[in-house]
Amino acid sequence: MSDVVDVFICAADAVADGGKGVRFPVSAGGEATTGFVVRHGGKAYGYLNRCAHVPIELDWAEGEFFESSGLYLMCSTHGAIYVPESGYCAGGPCKGGRLRPIPVSERDGQLYWQPDEYVQPLTA
Repeated sequence: MSDVVDVFICAADAVADGGKGVRFPVSAGGEATTGFVVRHGGKAYGYLNRCAHVPIELDWAEGEFFESSGLYLMCSTHGAIYVPESGYCAGGPCKGGRLRPIPVSERDGQLYWQPDEYVQPLTA
């Protein structure tokens, strides 16, 4: 799709490896919600901010997606843990489920996300 425009998220250095993530507004299936970006192993990963078990936001405080070891993303409500590189649920009530990925790119010191047929920029 040549008409797809990358959407700015934040400066790349705002997302520390294994640290606090950054939320950004999206429309998913026509519903206003959030996506998020985290960094793990030096690479940025983006996901829809919805647990695979029950469609609620993962972070327990804004941008807090990693559990205490910094190895997994964790749902604050049900304790489901997700592999940051793939979004696959490694344990908890949705084991075998997966977070919905949002493609993220990093260039010129900035992070961007790419809309698809389901996740679109939130319009005012």
